[in-house]
Parts: sequence; C-alpha cells; structure tokens
Amino acid sequence: MEPRMPRILRRNALALCLLPVSVLAQSERPGLAPPDASDRDQTLPNGKSQRDEILKAEHEQNLKDAARLAEMADELKAAMEKEDRFVFSINTMKKAEEIEKLAHKIRARMRHD
Repeated sequence: MEPRMPRILRRNALALCLLPVSVLAQSERPGLAPPDASDRDQTLPNGKSQRDEILKAEHEQNLKDAARLAEMADELKAAMEKEDRFVFSINTMKKAEEIEKLAHKIRARMRHD
C-alpha cells in the first residue's frame, strides 16, 4: 500500500499545480474575460453618455487633424517640387516626420490606443 500512496500524492500534486495554470489560460481568452468597471458607461451630470461625449470629441479632433494633415501634405509637395531630385532640405525631412506623427496620432485615436 505504501508504493501507491506516493503515486497518488504525485498525481494530486500535479493536478493542484496545473489548476492555477488552466484557470489563467481560461481567463486570458478573448471574449471570456469578465467585464471590469472600466467597461461600464458613465452618465455625465448633463445626462449624456460619457463614452458618447469622448467619441464625439475624438471625432472632432480627428477632423481638425485630418485638415491639418492635408495642409501639411500640400506644403510638403510644394517644398519637394522646389528642391532638387537628389537633395532634400532638413526642413522638408522634418515636415515629412511631422506628417507621419500626426497620422499616427489620428490612427491611435481611431483605434482608441
């Protein structure tokens, strides 16, 4: 009977060790995670949805940034047309970097990163 006892203990110990791992694996599945307090929508004192107001403000900011992005792209095009095809000025390079950063900001806002 003694040889069976350690084997049973080993099986149970293994099962007890694997239990927390399986619980963590289940909780990390997308769609099965329990909703937390940050997912709930808050109502503002004026009665409007906080999520709706945030989305509205982000949309307005995206529109402003998109207009600015179009202006900057036109400025970059004009600057590139003035310059030689082999050499670009540092200002032109900086303008291209600014355009890239603004585009990333818009994309991040759209993804809600």
